[in-house]
Amino acid sequence: MKSQLPVSPRLSNEDLKPDTQQKWGWYSIFAFWMSDVHSVGGYVFAASLFALGLNGIQVFISLLVGISIVLVFANLMGKPGQKAGAPFPVIARMSFGVFGANIPAVIRGLIAVVWYGIQTFLASSSFIILLLYFFPGMATLADGSFLGLSYLGWIGFTAMWILQGIVFMFGMDMIRKVIDWSGPAIYVAMFALCVYMVNLAGWENISFTLGDASLSGMDAIMQMIIAIALVSGYFAGPTLNFSDFSRYCGSYKQLKFGNLLGLPFNFILFSVFSVVIVSASIPVFGEMITDPVETVRRLDSGMITVLGAMTFIFATVGINIVANFVAPAFDFSNVSPQKISFKAGGFIAAFGSVLLMPWNLFNNPEVIHYTVDVLAAMIGPLYGIIIVDYFFIKKGKIDIDSLYTESEQGIYWYDNGINKKSVYALVIAGIVAIFCSFVFTALANYALFIGGFTAAFLYRYLMEPERVALHGLDLAKQS
Repeated sequence: MKSQLPVSPRLSNEDLKPDTQQKWGWYSIFAFWMSDVHSVGGYVFAASLFALGLNGIQVFISLLVGISIVLVFANLMGKPGQKAGAPFPVIARMSFGVFGANIPAVIRGLIAVVWYGIQTFLASSSFIILLLYFFPGMATLADGSFLGLSYLGWIGFTAMWILQGIVFMFGMDMIRKVIDWSGPAIYVAMFALCVYMVNLAGWENISFTLGDASLSGMDAIMQMIIAIALVSGYFAGPTLNFSDFSRYCGSYKQLKFGNLLGLPFNFILFSVFSVVIVSASIPVFGEMITDPVETVRRLDSGMITVLGAMTFIFATVGINIVANFVAPAFDFSNVSPQKISFKAGGFIAAFGSVLLMPWNLFNNPEVIHYTVDVLAAMIGPLYGIIIVDYFFIKKGKIDIDSLYTESEQGIYWYDNGINKKSVYALVIAGIVAIFCSFVFTALANYALFIGGFTAAFLYRYLMEPERVALHGLDLAKQS
């Protein structure tokens, strides 16, 4: 870093500094998305889209359009991180100011804490299946409970909590190795489970239309639009902080290729596997089961039960580490770099997830519904502000020195380290999105886009003087 802009200890540590090696290739990015897609939540989500009353072709069109939107935003959000080698909270300093970036960092970190606990709880369900398979006598521990969770549930939750912590303790290299092999392994297991279920059900009984009603005309189109919005919203969290991973990629070309394989191709293939297994559950069990853990639990085959349970353990642990451990690790570290390291930030999220008692949250669909809507309403504006700032205000240019300095000469210093215009845009757009979600409930599924576009237009308007000034500076340098 240049000596004329001194590095501030309040803005830098070894984890937040630019990654200069950038050893990741397209496969690691592809594997990242595999880990993000392959989970119990992803399985249930994919199956739910097929139960909206749409036929198979309509659902696949919705999936393709929705995941293509995610692909575009992944490429946009990943570019500044790849170029600077910096994580999401540091990239956010460009638009929010070097200290103002703590606002989006804390928002993203808190979102991750909520989902970290829920995903750990989901993984523990699979672990309990394994425990009861090998130690059936432990079923008696399900009778008593503490804080709303059975003693058996506590054993499963604690085991998954510790397993994820061990992986995280070894740092990003270990995380990369885990996601590099876990994604393909999960595909092998999903294929085996799919073949086994189809063999039990008979291929003639497999249907790609799972809903009771069949929609057509305008009703089908509106439902397809909702499905597209749901797909985009499902990946909003990990796509927002994608710089946390794109920073390690060697080139933007490899980044885009990894995104292409990891999103449209991977998501649709996983969705096909998921819906085939769900469809097969109807003739096999006499009812439709969208929970893969329950499907595995009901099977008579010991090998398939063990294989399936282990598959969903590693799948859910994979997405949890990728989406909900790494993000708050950087986000909370950004708040106080010298006191909170990357690992300390991750464990703050892990301990916070236990205090939330996610089993109670997960068992209350109404609470989850409101939580997801509010979070989507706050995530959308962050997209709008960061993308407009990087591509339209800063024209894709990054002053890396200014990202880590408290010097007033740094271009991201703004007003005492905070860009108040981005804060105004965030608050106003967030209020608009929340208002649309809870007052005009029909718009709740579109909160991500409403908040994003509102913030984008508002921020672009507020930052016009800065854009003109930067453009004039560039012309002066060229003359």
